[in-house]
Amino acid sequence: MDHTFDAIILGGGAAGLFCAAVASQRGRRVLVLERAAKVGAKILISGGGRCNFTNVGAGPANYLSANPHFAKSALSRYNPADFVALVEKHGIAWHEKTLGQLFCDGSARQIVDMLLAECAAGPGTVTIRYDEEAGSVSHADGSFTVTTRSGQFTAPALVIATGGPSIPKMGASDFAYRLARQFGLKVVEPRPALVPLTLGGEEVLFRDLSGVAAPVAASANKATFREAALFTHRGLSGPAILQVSSYWKSGDPVDICFVPDAPAGWLLDAKRARPSATLRTIMRERLPQRLADVLDDQLRLPGDLGNMPDKALRAAEERLARWQFHPNGTEGFAKAEVTAGGISTAELSSKTMEASKIPGLYAIGEAVDVTGWLGGYNFQWAWASGYAAAQAL
Repeated sequence: MDHTFDAIILGGGAAGLFCAAVASQRGRRVLVLERAAKVGAKILISGGGRCNFTNVGAGPANYLSANPHFAKSALSRYNPADFVALVEKHGIAWHEKTLGQLFCDGSARQIVDMLLAECAAGPGTVTIRYDEEAGSVSHADGSFTVTTRSGQFTAPALVIATGGPSIPKMGASDFAYRLARQFGLKVVEPRPALVPLTLGGEEVLFRDLSGVAAPVAASANKATFREAALFTHRGLSGPAILQVSSYWKSGDPVDICFVPDAPAGWLLDAKRARPSATLRTIMRERLPQRLADVLDDQLRLPGDLGNMPDKALRAAEERLARWQFHPNGTEGFAKAEVTAGGISTAELSSKTMEASKIPGLYAIGEAVDVTGWLGGYNFQWAWASGYAAAQAL
């Protein structure tokens, strides 16, 4: 068995597999070491099993990083249209859902099979070894040596593609950060992103709405997303909440507009048109009944609209347009779809993803401090960063 390769890729996820495929098509002999029994585990569960494999609008503005410009180079050189062309080359039917999200018509398995087929397309080779955890990694004389239970593997290039610690039940860990620190690379403090938020204190009453969803505009730290919010038995979730969670910091409020489509002065208009109606009745016409009832209880405006002062109705309207929640935390890495933070972009070339301090060492995908929005953006970063590194291997 050959133990010497042109490049060793740690991790057989989206970024690692795509990097291996592109590198092999450039004639490289690549080894992928995957600690699990199969590759592409996160791909298989994404998008409800249909894989939200990219977003047509993916661009630098859709990513969080300590350096907001870092992702520009890779994203411009491998864009969503490039990946769609690859999907179509393999005859995979797809469809666009809301907000530019692209999904397989069939199964996410098709994307994994496509990546494996690309790995086999040569003229180089891709060897994938399963159940292989890197016990130690060393670097000397321009060569990296990875030791596993099967022995030692060497290559002049090593690619860190092991992701972040989100969804640990699927084998996710902080290995990428430990390895980066071993080589003297800085790590931006990792935190859960695209994650449900938890409520406590007086806001516990909203947990009683578990299962209720509504279209809202949610905001945190100047970022606003118009999508659905979902109340859970622990707090807040749903696409709008997952999106703002990436921007939320402990102690910050989250503002929710429960009536994003209501025109200014809508409650005063209702008062003039239907003075005998109650606020609860009017709110139930715009919101799920249980949610309307809880909000009405909080607003404490009993009686008919006709008997309510205009000032009180304006205040109610303003509060419904900016209802402030104070999350006491998140549901953590266990429920986070991705990890924010990671290997500092200050340590890497934006063109090649190579570490400036350690020639031949690369980091791609979720291991890097580049985090996309919900909706296919993180997969596009996996493809783009994997492609960038493969061009340099």
